[in-house]
Amino acid sequence: MSKTIAVNAGSSTLKFKLFDMPSEDVVAEGTIERIGEEMGHAKIKYGDGQKHEEERAFADHGIAVKYLLDQLINLDIVKSYDEITAVGHRVVAGGEYFKDSAVINDDVIAKIDSLAEYAPLHDPAELVGIKEFRKVLPNAFAVAVFDTSFHVDMPKMNALYSVPYEWYEKYGARKYGAHGTSHRYVATRAAEMLGKPLKDLKLITMHIGAGASITAVKGGKSYDTSMGFSPLAGITMATRSGDVDPSLVTFIQEKLGKTSSEMIDILNHESGIKGISGISPDMRDILAAADKGDKRAQLTLDIYVNRIVRYVGAYIAEMGGADAIVFTAGVGENSVPIRKMVTDKLAYFGIKIDQEKNNCHGVERDLSTPDAKIKTLLIPTNEELMIVRDIERLKKQSK
Repeated sequence: MSKTIAVNAGSSTLKFKLFDMPSEDVVAEGTIERIGEEMGHAKIKYGDGQKHEEERAFADHGIAVKYLLDQLINLDIVKSYDEITAVGHRVVAGGEYFKDSAVINDDVIAKIDSLAEYAPLHDPAELVGIKEFRKVLPNAFAVAVFDTSFHVDMPKMNALYSVPYEWYEKYGARKYGAHGTSHRYVATRAAEMLGKPLKDLKLITMHIGAGASITAVKGGKSYDTSMGFSPLAGITMATRSGDVDPSLVTFIQEKLGKTSSEMIDILNHESGIKGISGISPDMRDILAAADKGDKRAQLTLDIYVNRIVRYVGAYIAEMGGADAIVFTAGVGENSVPIRKMVTDKLAYFGIKIDQEKNNCHGVERDLSTPDAKIKTLLIPTNEELMIVRDIERLKKQSK
């Protein structure tokens, strides 16, 4: 069987899953972390519970890609690179160029390069990954899957900000959203679980992890989403602030004597759960501290849940109702208490969950009580699977 590799390059990480195709069985998966730092860490899982881990320096993404491909051979995961016939790359920012995943060619690479300013922490690293894989696997069918493409065609009333329209025309100032591949996957699975066509449903998908976004899905398309021009907007996240009055940013900037880039860095890396609690960016630590009576931890929980509920309520109103809400990603899939807190706050809408069903981690299931007016689903996300399915779809279209 041929193999397809799904690649997700972050600013200092490289994640991958290798699939046997067309069975979609995962052959290997892993992560290379702390790329560009003094010491990095590689972890690859493969075979029947086998694992390879190594501490070593990875100066850049090019070296990390070469290391990864070498290990696939060294660990006998593949006999030769010829077995890998397709590569899918997750790319954060596709701007308005890409309304769908795209077969990678020189024009696509040039456009991704031109969009780097929209996702400076991600697109440049992802572009390096694309180029390095092209060098080693020049004959592989390569596809870019964009986080933003699911949101590109959302109604203009939801996509545009109330700023001079020329900013949109000249500079692309609009809401681009993120996590589109995840939202698209769980919305598709939700339709299958509900036994109805996706186009006939109104769904609210909640990708709640370290980065978090909530999307209203109507008629099978993104209708509105919480993240904005960048992934900084929306609900409270692990280290990102979510929505903030811009005037507050300039006010604090003057007080602290910070540059604009330093302020953006604070809002991205020192805010959110971490900034409010003063404890940790990890929700598990916040829950534990709140249980012990820590007042700031409890305040953090209250704010976190409030922002989720605020967006869900707004989207129910925007769409004129909802058939289901969906929890996914790290916190959404694994935090029993957060799911309970959120759904308790939404009981007014007829959202009710069975607490025995809710007592689970990362298991796909319907959490609803029989009398719930709006279903509550738990669906573990699988962005990599979505990537390989996009590859297969585009392969067929290109023939």
